Amino acid sequence: MSTALEPYKPGIFDLTHKLTVEKHGHTALITINNPPANTWDRESLIGLKQLIDHLDRDDDIYALVITGQGGKFFSAGADLKLFADGDKARAREMASRFGEAFERLSAFRGVSIAAINGYAMGGGLECALACDIRIAERQAMMALPEASVGLLPCAGGTQNLPWLVGEGWAKRMILCGERVDADTALRIGLVEQVVDSGEARGHALLLAAKVASQSPVAVRAIKPLIQGARERAPSTWLPAERERFVDLFDAADTREGVNAFLEKRTAHWRNQ
Repeated sequence: MSTALEPYKPGIFDLTHKLTVEKHGHTALITINNPPANTWDRESLIGLKQLIDHLDRDDDIYALVITGQGGKFFSAGADLKLFADGDKARAREMASRFGEAFERLSAFRGVSIAAINGYAMGGGLECALACDIRIAERQAMMALPEASVGLLPCAGGTQNLPWLVGEGWAKRMILCGERVDADTALRIGLVEQVVDSGEARGHALLLAAKVASQSPVAVRAIKPLIQGARERAPSTWLPAERERFVDLFDAADTREGVNAFLEKRTAHWRNQ
């Protein structure tokens, strides 16, 4: 497996310049590239949804890492200039674009990792919340400050944040406007790892590389089961868990994984 970064060529659509994509083995590295604060706009949100749609169809991609360009911002969220005139139709469209993009990110069939390399504010933090795993650099600051400007988090923040940190901390961050640093984020469960400045991307790529040793077919079956507890009581998922286990035996990768273990060799996954 190659470990060098190389350009990723979707081939099917023109990727917006506000998102850059590189390939690192079986991992797609997505960089939010909209200076100075890596804000999201209509173009980049549509581009993210299209990109995830494409990555889901690429059998050679097992994981993705998303990070921000530069060393100060992961993403500052929406460009508030979009809402300055009070246009309700634009607000409705942007809310829809944010929701569609980040819900699509959350539903990515592989493992998604946010490498938070600076400020993650508003929609920037909601992007990270849509990922499976979050790694933050020590200087990172995280917040959902929408209420301070008369708005509210509309891209999953009111649901995903309390799921991770509990209702109390979610209310501190959303209703009281409290910012949290990386160490606090780790303590309350908002991120899974804190690393030194400039190292989030590298650590995220190393973690993503571990996904390549897992059966991609199994990962695709397991992830919805883990996330399903957000929608239904865990007990209602137990029969589905057993059925998905049996369904895996339709896949060649399942036989390959078991036999590779028994034969004491590395499994060669074909994502089939």
